[in-house]
Amino acid sequence: MNTIPVSEAPRSLLIRILRHNPCDPDSAPHFESFELEEAEAMTLFIALNEIRQTLDPSLQFDFVCRAGICGSCGMIINGRPGLACRTLTRDLPQCITLAPLPGFELIGDLSVNTGKWMRGMAERLETWVHAQHLERVDIDQLEQRMEPELAEKLYELERCIECGCCIAACGTAQMHEDFVGAVGLNQVTRFHLDPRDERSDAEFYQLVGDETGVFGCMTLLGCEDYCPKDLPLATQIAFLRRRMVATAR
Repeated sequence: MNTIPVSEAPRSLLIRILRHNPCDPDSAPHFESFELEEAEAMTLFIALNEIRQTLDPSLQFDFVCRAGICGSCGMIINGRPGLACRTLTRDLPQCITLAPLPGFELIGDLSVNTGKWMRGMAERLETWVHAQHLERVDIDQLEQRMEPELAEKLYELERCIECGCCIAACGTAQMHEDFVGAVGLNQVTRFHLDPRDERSDAEFYQLVGDETGVFGCMTLLGCEDYCPKDLPLATQIAFLRRRMVATAR
């Protein structure tokens, strides 16, 4: 006789959220708890939307793509940085604690201004192709061919979504606000490898060859451990260090 499997009852999740509105003088940081029933394949993004739609419309958090591409929904999940849209509640305990990413300007609750930090870092490191010929480029002319191996290396570095998880996981970035972090060093490596960029080694190393750059990194590997795109961030920092030593000889 065939038996029908008995499905387990869905869990009741307890989600504790660190809340604070810096624009409200009467607001003080505090945890607020919400209970909701876990659904099949529920992500933290879905859970937060359910909380905002049914329990508290004032809850602040960010999202755009819901596919782990935009990096907007970065937050601290049970003490570790991650993306809400890529985190399944079934992989977490019944009690889930959420907090905003440290190291960034707080907008409210789980929403932080990573864009302001990223733009400042990009302007400081001039993370765009520097080439005189680009001022007189012919749009009908084909771009010079690039070896597939090099194109693959550049593509790998371009997969960074600037979510801020590497900054939140970095001990140096939390102690020194002028540290460019793994995301900045990754960008410098990307343009250093790009044959279209005409800057010299010395120009690149002047940007990151001090305690705010590669020599500020304490190699704690938090950036690489918690990068949602699994980028070899520590490897890129080591690459820059080796190139600097080889150039100085």
